[in-house]
Amino acid sequence: MRRPYFIAVHARNARGLLGRLIAFIMARETWRQNLRVMDALRIEQDDHILDVGCGHGRSLTELAARAPRGRVIGVDPSELMVEIATQRSRSLIEAARVDVVLSGVESLPLPDDFFDKAQCVHVLYFWKDIERSLREIARVLKPGGCLGLLFRTNADLKAITSFPPEIYRFPALDDVVAALERAGMDVHISDDGANEPALVLATKRSV
Repeated sequence: MRRPYFIAVHARNARGLLGRLIAFIMARETWRQNLRVMDALRIEQDDHILDVGCGHGRSLTELAARAPRGRVIGVDPSELMVEIATQRSRSLIEAARVDVVLSGVESLPLPDDFFDKAQCVHVLYFWKDIERSLREIARVLKPGGCLGLLFRTNADLKAITSFPPEIYRFPALDDVVAALERAGMDVHISDDGANEPALVLATKRSV
C-alpha cells in the first residue's frame, strides 16, 4: 500500500501538529537502522560526529553517549525537527556536547575537515542534488573520516511501490557509489539494498 502523499511531505520537511506526530513515529521506525549505522561507524570516545538529517534527534543522545569526550552536531532543514531535537538534547547542548543546526545538506555552515564520523539515515531521497550534497559532507569530514550512509535503493521494489515518487527518489546504488568516489571518498558496501536498506561506508581520502 502506498503511503499517503501528505505524510511523505511531512517526512521530508515536518511542520505543525502532524509533523510532531510523524516525528514520534519516525523515532521508533528508524531506530534500528540508526543503531546499525552507528555500530558500523565504530565510534570512538573522542570523535566529532555529524548527523545529517538528524530529525527528531533521538540519535544525537546515543551518539553523545558513544563519544563522551567528543562533539555531536545534528543538522536538519525542518524548523520543527530542529526544535524537537533541541528540546530532546537540551542538557547535552547546555554541556556543549551536542548542537543542533537548521540547515540543508547542500550548504553546511560548518568548517572544513572537522568531523571524524558522519551518519545519514533515510534522508538521501529528499536531496535535490546528490552530487553536491555528498561533496559537502566530504568537505566537513577530516581526511580519513568516515561516512555511514543508509538508504533504500531502486532495487527495493517494495519501497518504490510504497512511497510517492513525487517526494521519494530511490537512487541506484552504483550511482551513489560513483558520486561518493567523485567526492573524494573510498567506498565499502556493507549491503546491496535489495532486501533491506543499503549501508554504505565511505572514507575521505587523505590529500
